[in-house]
Amino acid sequence: MKKTDFEQWSQEATSWSTNYLNTIDQYPVRAQTQPGDIAAQIPVSPPEDPESMEEIMADFKNIIPPGMTHWQHPRFFAYFPSNAAPAAMIAEQLATSMAAQCMLWQTSPSATELEQRMVQWLRDSVGLPDSFDGVLQDTASTATLCAILTMRERTLNWQGNQQGLSGFPRLRVYASSRTHSSIDKAMWIAGLGQDNLVKIPTDDEFALDEKQLRQAIEADLAAGHKPAGIVICVGGTSMGATDRVRQVCEIAQEFQLFTHVDAAWAGSAMICPEYRTLWEGIELADSVVLNPHKWLGASMECSAHFVKDPASLVRTMAIQPEYLKTYGQDGIVNFSEWSVQLGRRFRALKVWFLLRAYGLNGLRTMIRNHVDWSEQLAVQLAGESDFSITTQPILSLFTFRYTPSQVSNADELDELNRQLVTAINDDGRIYLTQSLHDGLVVIRFMCGQFDMQASDIDIAFEVITEIARKL
Repeated sequence: MKKTDFEQWSQEATSWSTNYLNTIDQYPVRAQTQPGDIAAQIPVSPPEDPESMEEIMADFKNIIPPGMTHWQHPRFFAYFPSNAAPAAMIAEQLATSMAAQCMLWQTSPSATELEQRMVQWLRDSVGLPDSFDGVLQDTASTATLCAILTMRERTLNWQGNQQGLSGFPRLRVYASSRTHSSIDKAMWIAGLGQDNLVKIPTDDEFALDEKQLRQAIEADLAAGHKPAGIVICVGGTSMGATDRVRQVCEIAQEFQLFTHVDAAWAGSAMICPEYRTLWEGIELADSVVLNPHKWLGASMECSAHFVKDPASLVRTMAIQPEYLKTYGQDGIVNFSEWSVQLGRRFRALKVWFLLRAYGLNGLRTMIRNHVDWSEQLAVQLAGESDFSITTQPILSLFTFRYTPSQVSNADELDELNRQLVTAINDDGRIYLTQSLHDGLVVIRFMCGQFDMQASDIDIAFEVITEIARKL
């Protein structure tokens, strides 16, 4: 394609995107294809000669959308949302047009300085104190990895990167048994090992048991191990499990341990002051992550990683060969030194557009609606004799089970609920996912799509009850 054709095909793409967003509720939410269906329509080898944009766009329209699960669908109730508000999409188009590599201040001064300001805006919006600074990472998994690497280096007096881990005592990291699998993976990648992630049982409130945490730390010290840090969960993926942030941080301070709060989903809700009780004591944490690309609408990838001590993060992550040095400028920030990535996208632009186009009040209204609508559906299902609520709503997430009276065996109920999730997703009107909760198969329901309406909850109730009773 010639540069002179760019405007035509950019407008064509915009036209298709507009129509897609306006008609997305007519698609089945989850892709209805079978494995291999899409690959069978794509040649096994690339073309030797150029093909026309007409052909390429035609193939896109015919092949790709039918094989997509539609994350922007208003009845996407699975996982957590991956929202892309229209204003953020416009910003992404502009950022892509500039195609900047935003690794250093000198490679993109506007990107660096806007990111500094957007981190400040997000920090203040969720009520974090100004003792936190931060960076926009790609995902919460990367932010958590950076936090665990910082725990490691801090505990080893900054010798791990240089010397490796051989010869040092075993480093131990603590988290509740309900934390996200990204913490496990971060332990792998950081070289600490799965066995050194100590999973602490939770209590009746699904929060990490502080008494057992203290006992685990003391046992490790007695065994000659080196406790390094604690990952605190706020709004866990399975059913919203949340630790008591203040109590855990106070234990961490007693033992001089680094604390990282994983609030990837729930953190966005803290723009509403009334929900901040969920992470009461957050000012005591060393590191916090929340994802504007989940509930706020910033579009993938955009994860806000706040840290109390940026110097520790930079000391852990920065590498400065001669070709990455900037001379003649003092006081600059090079965000590639705050993360695993050297190459970085211009993520701050979409946050700027998003916060200005919708305002905090608009975003608060959206989140409050999602919480209210989720609670409404939980009440409706609880009122049905053949359904039971297994965990009450935490923000906009709850879990339930289909429990008809004629089925009493636990294993049979588990299988029935798996069948129900499959049947609902094959139907296509809504999309749900299952989880395990205390050994039982449960069905997760989570409100969070940027454009959903109250009527979508009515459809969800209708679909769930209708399909369940056909099994």
